[in-house]
Amino acid sequence: MTELVEATCNCKIPDNETILVQRTIRSGQTVHYSGHIVILGDVNPGAEIIAGGNIMVLGCLRGIAHAGALGNQSTVVAAFRLEPTQLRIANHITRAPDGETWQPQQPEVARIKNGVVVIEKLQSMGERYLNFC
Repeated sequence: MTELVEATCNCKIPDNETILVQRTIRSGQTVHYSGHIVILGDVNPGAEIIAGGNIMVLGCLRGIAHAGALGNQSTVVAAFRLEPTQLRIANHITRAPDGETWQPQQPEVARIKNGVVVIEKLQSMGERYLNFC
């Protein structure tokens, strides 16, 4: 898995800075790590992912995600389906407006751009969205 992420972001990931979680995170469960978190599975509503670095979910993200929990504003949250109940990057917090039902049809990435959390399609790695280095 590390090789796939390294090829995608064109960088080297130190073994001790990224954890790989190979399961779905259920309501009431929390994954907390000071580095990057890669999840092979879904993050259900009521579950929480907190990373000092980036968060990548190879599945549906419907719980709470907090990337850059140590204050790094250049971190991102990426998922095959990005539908979080709450999304945080460093000290920026956002969530979907009440009553809005957005169902993305392709992978998306959330990051801070000009001081605001923006969500974009993850379609081109020309710009280094997944800055794991």
